[in-house]
Amino acid sequence: MDSSPEIVTAVLLGGRYRLGEMIGRGGMASVYTAKDMNLGRDVALKLFAPQSADPDELRRQEAEIELLATLNHPSLVTLFDAGTDTRIPEEPRPFLTMELVDGQDLRARIRHSPLPLDEIAVIGAGVSDALAYVHSLGIIHRDIKPANILLVPVRPGEPLRPKLTDFGIARIMDGTRLTATGTMVGTAAYLSPEQSRGADLGPASDIYSLGLVLLECIKGEVEYPGSAVESAVARLHRAPDIPDAVPTEWADLIRSMTALDPLDRPSAADLEVALRHALVSPESRPGPLAEERTRVLPAPPARPPRIPSARPATGLGTTTAPIAATRIGGGGTPATHLLDPDAVTSPEARRGSLASRTASRFRLARRRTQLLLSIALLALVTGAVAAAVAFAAPEPPAVVPYPAVTGDLGQHLQELQKSVEP
Repeated sequence: MDSSPEIVTAVLLGGRYRLGEMIGRGGMASVYTAKDMNLGRDVALKLFAPQSADPDELRRQEAEIELLATLNHPSLVTLFDAGTDTRIPEEPRPFLTMELVDGQDLRARIRHSPLPLDEIAVIGAGVSDALAYVHSLGIIHRDIKPANILLVPVRPGEPLRPKLTDFGIARIMDGTRLTATGTMVGTAAYLSPEQSRGADLGPASDIYSLGLVLLECIKGEVEYPGSAVESAVARLHRAPDIPDAVPTEWADLIRSMTALDPLDRPSAADLEVALRHALVSPESRPGPLAEERTRVLPAPPARPPRIPSARPATGLGTTTAPIAATRIGGGGTPATHLLDPDAVTSPEARRGSLASRTASRFRLARRRTQLLLSIALLALVTGAVAAAVAFAAPEPPAVVPYPAVTGDLGQHLQELQKSVEP
């Protein structure tokens, strides 16, 4: 079909798009300039190969349409429309219409000359921003490479802005694989180590590929050339070779992005922050990466497990197994398990164990719990002090004594006191 221009361009595709020249070709699709006759605007039209009986290929084509339809970000190519080309009924072909980016891709830019650091910072920060967005939606691009990064001129004299395209082989994290088991999808020169091994992928896979792209921007050449097998195996045996002339901040950043362990790589959001710092740095040097990165770890138990002590159990006729102790430095002093508060060996430690356990539990309690306990303790102390003061005060005498008065007046006073006594 591609070899018959009169068929491709003579009839409107989908009843509204007139195809122009081909601007790109891949293994699964070709990209054309096109004219939207309904809206009168130029678009890029990606026309997939004729549909085959391979269900994996059909699901992959449908997945790209569904994914792109949900994405909206300034560093991503915008999807306008999708449909199926039925001009040849026997060979229906899915197609996508996207914004037509007026510019070259990063691959052509690298072929011209290595990029300066300030331009690399702009490209890296823009792509990192786009990846942070798609990763937050649970999407992995899986094919980060220079040919999929388009460079858009914004203003004269300013660096070109990147736009990430081609989510044709993306997959939803924790979802159904869109490729057959054991199939390696992606461009070999930019695959992550986990992609090369056929392991499960996460957002860190895109970070590794972007690290190789940034290194290629600096060196002007592919880091792992060769066939698919040679390129895939090479990254498993050696780390990327970063020239000595590269500033330390850039070298550390690329090493972190291309670490073999995915957990050692920065997230796209952290990477964007570091590269944004390079945009305002006089020497275009990225800032430091966040020291603590978010990792998915198993939830800790509600309370630490209690290890049985060496004391015999009462009432059961059996004894618990003694705790294994290791000797430190050969000095003969056993090192007891730190999680067992009862595993003490000296009388002093045994006498102080209750107080130490209480203090430790108070320190480990939540702030709200500590506050409530402090208030309760203060109230208890206040009540105790008030009770002590009350008991210490002398009781007033039952009858107030009067001074002794003689004569008739004294007798009258005694009679008056008796009359008012209860």
